[in-house]
This record gives sequence, C-alpha cells and structure tokens, in this order.
Amino acid sequence: ELAWQLGGAEGYALVADADRTATSPGTALNDLFATYSPCLVLIDEWVAYARQLYGKDDLPAGTFDTHFTFAQTLTEAAKAVPGTLVVISIPASESARSGKSAGESAFGDIEVGGEGGKAALERLRNVIGRMESPWRPASSEESFEIVRRRLFEPLSAEASRQRDAVAKVFVDFYKREKSEFPQGCGEGDYERRVKAAYPIHPELFDRLYNDWSTLPRFQRTRGVLRLMAGVIHELWESGDQGPLILPCNVPLHAQLVAFELTRYLEEAWKPIIDSDVDGPSSWPRRLDQDNPNLGKLAACRRAARTVFLGSAATVKSPNKGIDMRGIKLGTVLPGESPAVFSDALRRMGEHSTHLYVEAGRYWFDTQTSIIQTANDRAAQFGPDDVYAELLKHVREQCKKRGEFAGVHVAPSSSSEVPDEDSVRLVVLGPEQQHGAKAGDESHARAAATELLESRGTGPRRNRNMVVFLAPDETRLAELESAVRQFMAWDSIGRDKESLDLTAFFMKQTQEKSQHALDTIRQRVPETYIWLLAPEQKVGGGGSSGAVTWSVSKVGGAGELAERVSARMVREELLIPKYSGVLLRRELDRIPLWPDCAGHVGTRQLWEYFAQYLYLPRLRDSQVLLEAVRDGVGTFAWQADTFAYAAAWSEAVGRYEGLVAGHRDTSIVLDSNSVVVKAEVAAAQLEHEKPAGLPEIPGTPPVLDAGDDESKRDGEAPTPEKVTRRFFGSVELDPARLNKQVPDIAELVVQHLVKLPGAHVKVTLEIEADVAEGVPNKIVIDVTQNAKDLKFDDFGFEGE
Repeated sequence: ELAWQLGGAEGYALVADADRTATSPGTALNDLFATYSPCLVLIDEWVAYARQLYGKDDLPAGTFDTHFTFAQTLTEAAKAVPGTLVVISIPASESARSGKSAGESAFGDIEVGGEGGKAALERLRNVIGRMESPWRPASSEESFEIVRRRLFEPLSAEASRQRDAVAKVFVDFYKREKSEFPQGCGEGDYERRVKAAYPIHPELFDRLYNDWSTLPRFQRTRGVLRLMAGVIHELWESGDQGPLILPCNVPLHAQLVAFELTRYLEEAWKPIIDSDVDGPSSWPRRLDQDNPNLGKLAACRRAARTVFLGSAATVKSPNKGIDMRGIKLGTVLPGESPAVFSDALRRMGEHSTHLYVEAGRYWFDTQTSIIQTANDRAAQFGPDDVYAELLKHVREQCKKRGEFAGVHVAPSSSSEVPDEDSVRLVVLGPEQQHGAKAGDESHARAAATELLESRGTGPRRNRNMVVFLAPDETRLAELESAVRQFMAWDSIGRDKESLDLTAFFMKQTQEKSQHALDTIRQRVPETYIWLLAPEQKVGGGGSSGAVTWSVSKVGGAGELAERVSARMVREELLIPKYSGVLLRRELDRIPLWPDCAGHVGTRQLWEYFAQYLYLPRLRDSQVLLEAVRDGVGTFAWQADTFAYAAAWSEAVGRYEGLVAGHRDTSIVLDSNSVVVKAEVAAAQLEHEKPAGLPEIPGTPPVLDAGDDESKRDGEAPTPEKVTRRFFGSVELDPARLNKQVPDIAELVVQHLVKLPGAHVKVTLEIEADVAEGVPNKIVIDVTQNAKDLKFDDFGFEGE
C-alpha cells in the first residue's frame, strides 16, 4: 500500500514479491524511498491495527512477528535514505514513564486495548526507540490555533483590530482589578494569549487542556474540537454578542454541549447539571430570577457554569475545585462588578445541594451535601416555632434601651405594656407588619392602635408615653428565611452523632450556623424599620382632633431601641431635654392654664404631658422638672417664662415659697407645688416687697414719686442700673440646625432686635474635625460655598 501510494504500479513492483509471500520487503524499501524521495510516511493508530494480529498465525498479511520485522525495516530504511521521514502516533501511555498523570495513563491503557495492544505497543516501542525523535503535539497554545483554524475563518484586517481592542480592554480590566483575578492576568503575556485564543478566552482552553484532558477517553484535540463546535453553534444560534467565549458562556443546558462533557463523567452528573448548574429549574436560574441585581447579569448561572467546568473533571483529585479568583476570571466581563458574582456564589452555597466550599475553593460533587438536610429541616419548622426563635434574636438587640424607660417585645396583650408616665417602646411581633404602601390598613397600625387605646380591660391613660416599632412586610420573609436556616443548622449540629457527620460536614455545619446567625443579626435592624408614633392636633377652642400617626423609617447604628430613640430625638418626637421658654409657649398655646387661675399644679402639668398626644413627648417627669427649673432661673422670666411656688394658699389668696428669677431652685413634683403665671407672680412679689429691697428680678423698678428718701435727706439719687448688653452662646446639633436655628431666632434674637437702638450681631462658628480626611471634592465645594456666603474667616487645615 505504501509503495503504491508513492510510486503507483512501478513503485508496487519493487515490493510485489514480499507482498505475495507476506514477508518483510527488506532492502526493497530503501530502493523505494530513494526512487521517490522526498517521502513522508504518516501512520496513525498503528497499535490499534497491530493488536488485531496478536495470537493469530493464519492471516494473509503475515504474523504478529512478521509485522514488527516490517516495522523495523521501515524505520531503518527511512533513516538510511535522505529526504525520508516516518511519523508515527503513539497512545498516551507511551509517555507514562516520563511523568504522565494517572488520568492520561489510564486513557492510554484504554486506547491501547488489552493484552494484544500492550504487546503491540511494547514491540513498537522497542523497534523505534533507538532512532525516534519524540514530540508531543497540541500544547494548549498550539491548540488555540488548531481550534481557531478548524472552527473560524481567518481574521480580516478589521477583525484583527477588533481582536486587539478586545484583548486590551480585558487585560486593562484585569490590571485595574488585580486583587480580584489571578496573578499575571494584567500583564502583556496574557494579552498575547487572549489574541492567540480569540475569540475563545484562554481560561476556557486552560480548563479543558489542564483539567478535562486528565479524564479517560477525553481526547485533547478531537474532544476539544467537538465540544467547542457545539458551544459555538449554540451561541451562534442564540445570537450571543459576547466579546469572548468564557467558561461562563458554555451553554450546559444545551443537550449537545452537555453530552460532550458528561460522556467523560459518571452518569450522576447529568441530573446535577439540571438541578444545580444550568437546568430550566436549576437553583442558579431561580436565584437569578428572584434577585434583580443578579438576574440582570445572569450572575448565578454564569458562576455555576464556571465552577462546573473548573471542578467536575478534578473532583477525585486531592486539590479539587477552583478558587474565587479563577471563578471571576472565567465569569466577569470588563465593566461588571466582581462583587456581584461573589454574592451569587454565596447565595448558591445556601441552596445548592451539590456545591461545596472549603478553604476558599468551590466545586460540584456527585455526593449530596448536608445542605439538602438543612433545607429539608428548615422547611419543616412551623410558623410559631420560627416566630419564637425570631423574637429571641429581636430581644437580643433590645438590651440597650436608649432614651426609653422600657422596651416591650411582641406583647401578647395590651396588659403586658405598663400604663406608666415614662416613654416606652413597643416592638411589634412579626405578624404585625407594615409597608410603604400599607397605609391605615397595615397589621402594625391596627395592633398599635389597640395598644394605644387600652391597657388590659380598661383604657390607657398615659397615651403619649408609648411608641411602636414594626417589621417591614417586604423584608420579613428574608429574616424568616435566615432564622429557619439557623434553626436547621443548629439542629444538625446537635444531632451530629446520629447523623454520623464527617469532619468536613461538621466544619461546614459550624460555618453555616455562624453565617446564618450573622445574617439574622444583620437582617433584624434591616427588617424592624417602621417607627409609628401617635400624634394629635389641637382644634379651635382647645378641642383635640383625631389621632394620627407619624410613620417613618429608622436607620443608623446601634441596637434597635438606640436607633429608634436617636431618630425620635433628632425629629423631636422624643425630648430628653426641654427649656423653660418652650414650656411657657406650650402653656400659652393650648392653653394649659386652668380657667380663671394664675397657676397650674406640677403634677397636673405632668399628667397633661403624659396623656395628651398634642403635647411634646417628654422622656419622663424629670425632663419637665428641669424645664421648670430652667424657666424659673431665667433672668427674663416675666417676659418669657413663669414662676414657681411650693403651694397655693387659697385661704389667704397667696403663693407660698414663690420663686422667680433664681437659679438652682429646688423643684418638686407633688400635689401642692405649682407653676405660676409670670404676671400673677410679679404682682405678688411686688406687693410683698419690703421697702428698700432690690427690685424683683426681671421686673421694672416700682418707685413712689412722693416718697423719695434720697431727696428728703438732700442726698444725690442713686443712679438706676441700666441693662445694656446681652451675650450668649449655644452648641448646635448639626443634624438639627433646621429646627434649632428658627427657635433661637424666635425666642431670643427677635426680642432683642425689636428694642429701639438695638444693634444685634449673630455669629455662627463652625468647626469640623474629620478623622478620615476630607475628600478633595468636599474641600472645593465647601470653600466655594463659604465664599459665596461671605464668610469672614474660613479654611481647611491638614498635616
């Protein structure tokens, strides 16, 4: 056959005798090659042919021994005749002695084929071993070119420019995000690899040639060609516009592509692909559908494909799996956020029954993970059990009370919330939800209204002392899911002996349990965000209107009660410190003075504040007492505040222990002490003032023109002391400037500017110390704004 191909009938005539006798041609081959050189002889699958001769002596082409005598003659003739080359392919096990992997050796043994194949391979190796020049073709780089030439047309000049642009964008992206990708991906060598493999990403070739080629029966060149032909066909038919074909683009849901991969794996992998990787109802697809941030990038499906291609072939090896950087290299496109795919893997790890994670490496395995057990147990818990566990974690975040006298979590009835005169926070149960669109119809509003109106079987008296915190109806499901997961993993940990958990599964159980606990701690404040505070307006004639609700979202740092109290203090829904001036304003606005009376009892006044929703919500009675003390100690008490008396003696028609304009006055809350109207107190103080004593603080001097002792004695009158100057400073809360500045302007500045000849100067000093440093943009913006606002002196300082 060789002679005929080289020289036709004339060439065959040189070896015809050997053909008729089924013997080796001997030196006739030398003559054949010399006559028709240069000659190239290619022999493929020689072992597969020769093993059919093993143990048979009645074949027309000669025996097994005769065949390898011919092989020796052939190789010697090729060596002897210039311009002649014989190329022979040898199964992979031929190189097993020189460092082949176990997988490649197993593949070679399969290809060799039994005892006859091994004998044929051994004889062939002995024949050619003395003069062979071994060469292992199809390295990964050469394979790039083989696949490209076989599956794609040559690139035009324009296509080459596009290829170069794509390679540069990818490598620049890897360079900018170098902490997210394997080392070296942002270098020039990797850019050259991208160009060589284009339009296939080098990472896909690396996974196929470094991982999948170790599997028995996987042919490094033919197997990759068949697989990539199927992949390219599916992507072309679906109109895929991706710049490169990455591992995440391999459509494992396509039957042709899945077959080309699973044909080398165990049968168990097929349902795993359908359920955990890329099936129509797989977990990655469902997670993408349920989470818009993931779904717009198909992040879970892409990450799952990459993990499968990077782990399925090596699941039996000691170093199984693929690390996060490798996953991102095979998944993330320039311009996308790598963090999205980290989140996708985290969510997949919570649901997938065949995805494993250990030491930062991810892999799919045919063995069902304990996650399935956890998911089954999580689904079995009843709502009551879940709510009870959820409330345990809510109570854990209510230990610090902030400004509240008490925090009551999920009271089963109104009798569990005390009717006392100090502000309390009621944290509603998970079934009492609220939402942005719920309005008056929410379960939280209904529950809060019931608790506000009653305490046990009777009405609630101190209604202004309760506020409510409710869970968000859209976030509650996420919190419940985390609670179920925690309960499931916690129960698995308790049942570790009966479940006979391995060390790996025990470690996984501990990690999952802690992760679920951390998730609960994060989601409790994310879920309990709705603050419901009752309010009421005062109508005409002092009548009160219907109860309304101030509904707002609560955020910030700290535990639940701390967050709520901080928000309420900022919004002045809860007041831990009150001034005498503001108290006077409320006394006059409602009014709180009893009809035809010049005073109101301190106990009665506090009862008003505790009961009526149209009054400010003071934290407790001490806040009121401090406000009274502040008002009594104000110099301008007659104009702006009031006086205080230990008691009102109706028998004699006077106030006992009347005090005004004096600081550090002892104020008590009892049935006798009273807050006295300024004009009433001034009249009594003036009436009771002994001759020659100083004037009542804050009141104009009262002189009798006919009784001027200094004039009677001929002495010069004592000049009257005239108050000419006011000064004051106050530290403002930057978060409350919009509320504090108008109060200062109304209650202080306005009184002064109305005085004839008054020159009032108000200066605002701002001092900011930013430990982390001020961004350049803020420096520029604040500097320009300060100039526009005519600041006299300003600037930034730094080290």
